[in-house]
Amino acid sequence: MDMESQEPKVTQKKARPVISSGNVELDSRMGGGLPGGSLVLIEGGSGSGKSVLSQQIMYGALKDGYRISLFTSESTVRSIIPQMSSIDMDIQDFLLMRRMRVYPVEFSKIGEDATVRLFRAMMKEVKSDVIVVDSLTSAMTVDVDESRILSFFEEAKRLCDTGKTVIVTLHPGGAVASYLDRLRSICDANLVLLSEADGQRMVKMLKVVKIRGGASATGAIVGFEVEPGWGMRVIPISKARG
Repeated sequence: MDMESQEPKVTQKKARPVISSGNVELDSRMGGGLPGGSLVLIEGGSGSGKSVLSQQIMYGALKDGYRISLFTSESTVRSIIPQMSSIDMDIQDFLLMRRMRVYPVEFSKIGEDATVRLFRAMMKEVKSDVIVVDSLTSAMTVDVDESRILSFFEEAKRLCDTGKTVIVTLHPGGAVASYLDRLRSICDANLVLLSEADGQRMVKMLKVVKIRGGASATGAIVGFEVEPGWGMRVIPISKARG
């Protein structure tokens, strides 16, 4: 055998899949989309658009063939269908095909080990590519143990190491503010939604704090509107601010 004629095999690193929102303009502001296998934290106050953004990402992922599991304290199966349909996201077929599963959760009835039981439920979603928790805030009002909250994020990060993408929405106020920076450091991506009063209307903005492993988009600020029959529409910041 001619040893010199043999060429060494080059192992190419497999590219990470990208989770697209299905909105080209929004994806471009997020560096092309969210890298698959990421732990994503979406922060924002009440009415800032956390649920709409998570729904936009879910819908884009569904259209790209991914399977979704949604744990929600904000909606029921019956209410989320017309809610998403009103912003041009028809999920009924995805639910019927069981490519999307919705689990309404009443954290107040679970008690102080809410985050522990939530993660156990997430672990059972072996067929899902993307797991969304909207919102973790209500769980944190009954499970106030800082170590358990941090453990939830650390375990979620390990779950992402298996290839799953986990998206968590959270209100940044209250007790969590004291250790929010630690939660952010655990996450691969951090998106912050802002809602500001401008005269007679509320202006919504998305700040891309970080997306680890994505194209450079850190610090990008996006103005957006949520329009019936359309969904999220990116608008110039100058217009967003009026």
